[in-house]
Amino acid sequence: MRILVTNDDGIHAPGLEVLEAIAHEFSDDVWTCAPSDNQTGAGHSLTLAMPVRLRKHSERRFSVTGTPTDAVSMGLKQVLDGPPDLILSGVNAGANLGDDITYSGTVSAAMEGALAGIPSIALSQVMTQERPPSGDRFHAARNWGAKVIAPLIDTQFATRTLVSVNFPALDAEEVRGIRAVRQGFHDYARASVVEARDPRGQRYYWFGLDAIEHTLDHGTDLEAIAEKYISVTPLQLELTHHASLATLGEKFGG
Repeated sequence: MRILVTNDDGIHAPGLEVLEAIAHEFSDDVWTCAPSDNQTGAGHSLTLAMPVRLRKHSERRFSVTGTPTDAVSMGLKQVLDGPPDLILSGVNAGANLGDDITYSGTVSAAMEGALAGIPSIALSQVMTQERPPSGDRFHAARNWGAKVIAPLIDTQFATRTLVSVNFPALDAEEVRGIRAVRQGFHDYARASVVEARDPRGQRYYWFGLDAIEHTLDHGTDLEAIAEKYISVTPLQLELTHHASLATLGEKFGG
């Protein structure tokens, strides 16, 4: 089995090393093509206004001066001589839960794989200010990653779908299990813009996501993580809201 590994945190990110180790539990034919630097929040963006450069770090490790989408595209079209059997993206240093997946470069890399018809899985490690007792922020992902991926390898993914996995910010021994759940939604008001001034007195702004209390809906990724479970969420690229088609058709005489 040939596996292509990528991420959005960059080629030198510790989570990528974790994912490469997980991938090697399933195959010796593991290739990596990741952004050359941190592309957190890049979403499903594609570099069109400038050239993209490909750098070879070793026989099967490459980086791209672009987005996670660029990295997958280059991996499929320039690095590999044929399509891989599986694409793994991550392990992201931070959660990709609820509507945050729309911003996520980690999930978007898996989206690009899904568009190419390749089974694709995005993996993210929830982070908190406090380190777990082991001191290893990726302890849950490192020890549970293969257990989550193994059943998915034999699963037939529907066309243009992918799977997003989130590991709770716990040591592996504290994780209660794995749940297949739907996408939840955050309170959009948690997004913040902080204004400050640089040493020259010029204004600048920093976008952030405030920690807030959630009223957890049942059966969601947010609830699963809050209850110390790994969340496994199937996602689809078909965004049409079919229930509205008839209403809009009437508005426009269709």
